[in-house]
Amino acid sequence: MINAKTKVIGLIGHPVEHSFSPIMHNTAFKDKNLNYVYVAFDVLPEHLGDAIKGAKSLGIAGFNITIPHKVEVMKYLDEVDKDAKLIGAVNTVKIEDGKAIGYNTDGIGARKALEEEIGEVKGKNIVVYGAGGAGRAVAFELAKNNRIIIANRTVEKAKNLAKEIAEKLNKKFGEDIKFSDLNVDLSDVDIVINATPIGMYPNVNVEPIVRAEQLREDMVVMDLVYNPLETVLLKEAKKANAKAINGLGMLIHQGAVAFKIWTGVEPNVEVMRKAVERFLKL
Repeated sequence: MINAKTKVIGLIGHPVEHSFSPIMHNTAFKDKNLNYVYVAFDVLPEHLGDAIKGAKSLGIAGFNITIPHKVEVMKYLDEVDKDAKLIGAVNTVKIEDGKAIGYNTDGIGARKALEEEIGEVKGKNIVVYGAGGAGRAVAFELAKNNRIIIANRTVEKAKNLAKEIAEKLNKKFGEDIKFSDLNVDLSDVDIVINATPIGMYPNVNVEPIVRAEQLREDMVVMDLVYNPLETVLLKEAKKANAKAINGLGMLIHQGAVAFKIWTGVEPNVEVMRKAVERFLKL
């Protein structure tokens, strides 16, 4: 029951009405008998600074950050965790003693979701579409043990991110870490990851970032978009008989890491998964 002692966790993004995070986290709080509540706040970019200041003033315990605020939010935080600083994007904030501290759980969430489906991810050729907040986190995490191509509509942004990752992780730019526009040669690629909002609700009927004829049966295609679960990209992957992985696993795993940051308690990942599946009637 919500009372005067209930701690509030929020989601800050634009848009947010598509999010499954409130269902997932509120079920996990109840499962662990924690007096927390999770709510979504639709915040326009021009109001982001005020939203962070307001959250601190209201005593909100923390929040997730989603599109389009993951990079911009960093300028409004008091501290940023070393991994989030390395990535250059934040998706989780804890407010403690009046200080807003930023973390990033996206990269580890994506890696865990991949490993859940295909086992250890090491020595692969991976294309990450998108150089925004989610793309940065996923590329940084997977570049530790794999070769990465960052593909982005704005090539300069892809190039800058590829250079940054190569420098920070001591990798070879142009070999271990490459960049491209969206027209990537996928002939030697093992894993394709969409870290753009292309195909996300409500804009579901759009041109996919990759077509079936560019894919192979032995490829893995992962879309970080989780609403809808079957995006235009994953439909193309299924046409090519490639392994199609939706964004639900990443949502759950990054959420579990964030949950522990806020509460200090390890959540039950299966409880979180089943909450979302029930909501979706899977």
